[in-house]
Amino acid sequence: MDRDLIGYGSQPPRPQWKSKDGKPAKMVIQFVINYEEGGEHCILNGDDRSEWLLSEIVGASPYVGVRHMNMESLYEYGSRVGFWRLHRLFTDRSIPCTVFAVASALAKNPQVCLAMRESDWEIASHGLRWIDYQYMPEDEEREHIRNAVAIHTDCIGTRPLGIYQGKPSPNTRRLVVEEGGFVYDADSYGDEFPYWTKVEGVNHLVVPYTLDANDMRFACAQGFNSGDQFYTYLRDAVDFLREEDQGRVLSIGLHCRLVARPGRARALQRFLDYVSSLDDVWIARRIEIAQYWKNHHPPS
Repeated sequence: MDRDLIGYGSQPPRPQWKSKDGKPAKMVIQFVINYEEGGEHCILNGDDRSEWLLSEIVGASPYVGVRHMNMESLYEYGSRVGFWRLHRLFTDRSIPCTVFAVASALAKNPQVCLAMRESDWEIASHGLRWIDYQYMPEDEEREHIRNAVAIHTDCIGTRPLGIYQGKPSPNTRRLVVEEGGFVYDADSYGDEFPYWTKVEGVNHLVVPYTLDANDMRFACAQGFNSGDQFYTYLRDAVDFLREEDQGRVLSIGLHCRLVARPGRARALQRFLDYVSSLDDVWIARRIEIAQYWKNHHPPS
């Protein structure tokens, strides 16, 4: 698969988004809640080592062949406490969002599945496991994608229409198109608009994601060290894109075990209240963005 270093260039499209009140929208905000707890590396899941990424233990190393009890409990916070805090913050304000849901994590928490369904959130696939697929044999990854769809459908009642593998391999997009049934994938950080790509002759839609407007930066060496930094970064991004007025999409990534900690949740709460007050933005589910793009900006 060749790289596209040009994209839309100096002439990006100008989508005619509408705010919730039907007014022209200067930009789109798309919230993603990543639900991964229970799908991470753990010898209880048949892995040979413990998880080491995106926790309060910044710079952690995996424990090979044994359980990492502290890491396990940090992830458990996300499903036991964090999810429900984020659920309240979003549902109390009727703010739509998309969940990137790891299928094996969904299977371990039916209460979370029910809450997602009743909230009318989009529930997209985050793969079968929260693991790195870079070096996984193609046939094994193909089976993981197939199983992810099956388990997701069993847990949620409908199949996922979007997928974000998260740590994909060079084969992932081709295998996603081969599996079929997906409207889009989000395994790109290369644009602020959706874009079409060809995968073995098939037109395939990509709705890019983010690693900067993302609470993962609370859990890495170069990142946010307070809620105020997170809030300021997100608000500056919104204000800049509103001023630019090109209809661009701002993805915002959240994790139940990270931003839902009280000292960070306050910042998210402030930001949700801020964007709720704006009448010139559209806060959308990812599938709505993809469907708009398919209808109004089909592949040329």
